[in-house]
Amino acid sequence: MRYKYKIAVSGASQVKRCAKNIKQISEEIGKEIIRQNCILITGATTGAPYYSAMGAKKARGISIGFSPASTEKEHLKRYRLPGDVFDLMVYTGFNYAGRNLLMTKASDAVIIICGRIGTLNEFTIAFEDKKPIGVLEGSGGTADLIRIILSSGYRGPKKTIFSKNPKKLIEEVIKLIKKDKGRNHKIKNKK
Repeated sequence: MRYKYKIAVSGASQVKRCAKNIKQISEEIGKEIIRQNCILITGATTGAPYYSAMGAKKARGISIGFSPASTEKEHLKRYRLPGDVFDLMVYTGFNYAGRNLLMTKASDAVIIICGRIGTLNEFTIAFEDKKPIGVLEGSGGTADLIRIILSSGYRGPKKTIFSKNPKKLIEEVIKLIKKDKGRNHKIKNKK
């Protein structure tokens, strides 16, 4: 099987301020990414990204974690982050800010679920890189503030899609990825 795209899930590692059903909707996002024949990428953390990775695992897909740590030992002991649901772990050694940059750059699109400041950082990286972004509205935290942030930023939503439906959100994000990939692969004959 050939996987189409790499989709990152960015979200709150601590889910106190997220929707009450954050575990279920995060798992559903992970499953849907796999159902759409894509690979899941996360920041190898707890909370919404972890639940998404659990969903990907349940759907028998591939999940890649980008860790802020330099080694497995540091990932588990110093950062106290999980490692059990990932098929591949990239130990960036760049703490959270560097991890966010590398994870976001490695993806074809980013999905925002709930979130806090780190999620906002990943969103702005993806936004500035003109990547497709899907925002799961109603999931709480940063996700429910992005529409307001974009409306006051004078730059519009660009490639940002909003939905409360995980399946629809992933489908629409994949359409944007395909559109971008099509633009990237067009070759014009210049004479």
